[in-house]
Amino acid sequence: MPTYHYRCKNCNYDFTEQQSFTDDPITVCPKCGEEQVRKVYSAVPIEFKGSGFYRTDGASHSK
Repeated sequence: MPTYHYRCKNCNYDFTEQQSFTDDPITVCPKCGEEQVRKVYSAVPIEFKGSGFYRTDGASHSK
């Protein structure tokens, strides 16, 4: 199951929760009880493996 990062806009409480894709997002803060929780989105790191991603891979550069 995926893990989602949440933050409360009221008290700034950060927490993570494992949820199914079909579960509704959490909206109530478990710390302060306010309905101010939003998902926090961040960039996903990309890792290039194998050949073909660099200038020097596989091609002859003679002119």
